[in-house]
Amino acid sequence: MLLIPSQCSEWRPVYRLLTALVQPRPIAWVSSLSSDGVANLAPFSFFNVVCAKPPTVVFCPMWSGPQALKKDTVKNIEETGEFVIQIVSGELAEKMNLTSCEVSAQVSEFDLAGLTRAESRCVKAPLVAEAKAFLECKLDRIIPVGEGSGAGCMILGEVLCIDIDESVMMEGDRVCGERLDPIGRLAGSDYCHTGETFSFERPTPEEVGRPGRS
Repeated sequence: MLLIPSQCSEWRPVYRLLTALVQPRPIAWVSSLSSDGVANLAPFSFFNVVCAKPPTVVFCPMWSGPQALKKDTVKNIEETGEFVIQIVSGELAEKMNLTSCEVSAQVSEFDLAGLTRAESRCVKAPLVAEAKAFLECKLDRIIPVGEGSGAGCMILGEVLCIDIDESVMMEGDRVCGERLDPIGRLAGSDYCHTGETFSFERPTPEEVGRPGRS
């Protein structure tokens, strides 16, 4: 199959192929607070780490509906400059999916999904108390990408606090992936657990018979 995006009359076929190929994708379960105090919670699977100094993460909301409206998460972060990313463990998958429902801005997804709010350490946006790992962030910048339906933005946040439940920790400040059980997004409506894993040590230049960097 060959697809040239610039030759497509609309964006959905491109989206379907991109999300089918770029998988599994980690999920940012983002909590934010509106300027009038409504706690918002929504999942985004276009999410990753940018760098460690300063510690920075990025997630990418697409505009909503045919009118390409900003999602409540984006509006809240623009207004307050803060948000929290929860890592979604398998036991919270169904509740996470409930929070993907596009409800009124005056409805809190915490209440919709029966989740407990907890206070963050460094920001005003609340935590999902049932989650096992959190990244409390302040907004670094928002970068619009494209225009209209199918477009979106990149939201970069500096991580102010990394909060991890001790139940998923191992010796040496290492996280046990099996205990955390982070789920990933696949194509369409499919998700996955982290299943069988394997390891590689990065080879040295000597081992591959090539000169190293000067």
